[in-house]
Amino acid sequence: MVIFTCSAQHAAVNSGQYDFCGWMPNTPSSLQLPPPTKKGKTSKEKMLQTFPDVNVTVKSMATVWLLSKHSSDSVYLGQYPEGHFSEDTPCKLIKAFQGQLKVLSAAIKARNESLEIPYTFMDPAEVENSVSI
Repeated sequence: MVIFTCSAQHAAVNSGQYDFCGWMPNTPSSLQLPPPTKKGKTSKEKMLQTFPDVNVTVKSMATVWLLSKHSSDSVYLGQYPEGHFSEDTPCKLIKAFQGQLKVLSAAIKARNESLEIPYTFMDPAEVENSVSI
């Protein structure tokens, strides 16, 4: 559960933040007025008064961009550069796991070829081993 939470689940909720939150109306970081309470009962002018100012928006977008990008020292799912595992059984299990990840990655890449906007966030080749900020 810990491995899943720190790798795949984190990638699912973190990696696409900028793609979604980079358009401020999707997730305004603050509001200057209370949000509308009834659908269709507000105006463009009222919404513009409600949204955060440009400086707040830029800072929020910069934060989300930083949180969404991969670190320069990223280690991806199934990769263990430290070499902690040397016994036969763990090495065989790691090889099998890496093989399964390659199959999943190939399937995701094949599916993405037909998509106008590919969904790469859960491709094992893009999922980090752990949370890194």
